[in-house]
This record gives sequence, structure tokens and C-alpha cells, in this order.
Amino acid sequence: MSPEPRLELEVQYASAAGDLPSQADFRRWAAAALDPAGEPAELVIRIVDEEESRDFNRRYRGIDRPTNVLSFPFEAPPEVESRHLGDLLLCAPVIRAQAREQHKAGRDHWAHMVVHGVLHLRGYDHLEEAQAQQMEDEERRILATLGIADPYRTEDVA
Repeated sequence: MSPEPRLELEVQYASAAGDLPSQADFRRWAAAALDPAGEPAELVIRIVDEEESRDFNRRYRGIDRPTNVLSFPFEAPPEVESRHLGDLLLCAPVIRAQAREQHKAGRDHWAHMVVHGVLHLRGYDHLEEAQAQQMEDEERRILATLGIADPYRTEDVA
């Protein structure tokens, strides 16, 4: 078993929602999604409510609604050495609602959104079908290491 990647993590709780994942949960999920051969990384995760998510989604993506996760990769100028990978903005009410609608365990869906966001920070995307398949495969692999079932499986829930 390889050592867990080194991660400096700041979690900002800016949501009125209760029963949010702990900093230890966020650290475990984010660390699992880091490049295992990569350098140590720094990351900020901010947990927000719908208003802040909607504002950021509108400003940065032109979409006027809250969303589950927004990823903001950081690219330092060439002359500045930085381990900062970027920032994730996670919307607690959207993530909770999606978990219910998709019949998923809440903590599993939180983990998926963190892994998804970190993969975006690492350069993965899902704009084209081939990219989406590669990203989903990597999400499945990472989530399996965390004991979480395939979030993309499609089976009827009775």
C-alpha cells in the first residue's frame, strides 16, 4: 500500500446546514483523489449554501442556479513556487438533495463530489465523451479504494 499523499487542507464551513462531513472526512476523500506519484498539495474546500453557489456559478460559468461542486484550479505565475492545487466550492443543500433523489448514502455522495472536484483541479474534464469516460473510470477507481460503490451504476431502485 502506497503512503497517502501529503495534503495541506483548509475547510471553510460557510453553510447553515447541519450534520456536515468532518474535516477528517474531507481530508480522506481529497487525499484519495490526489495523484499518488505527485508532489504534496494544498487545497481549500468551502462548504456553502445555495445563494453563494448560485452567485459563483453565475459569475464563473454563466449558469444562474446553484450547483453541487465548482472547481477553481490555481495556476501560479512561472516565477512563483506554489503547491496550491486550487479551491472547491461545495453546496450542501444541492449535494443533500441529489443524494436523496439518486437514492445514495449522503456521505458517499459527498465523497464523490470531493473526488470529482479534485479530479477537475488535476485537469480531468467531461466535456467530450472520451474525457467523461476517463474521468468516471478514475472516480470509480478512487471511490472503490474508499469502500464506496460505483456512483454511476444504473439499476432500478424499488
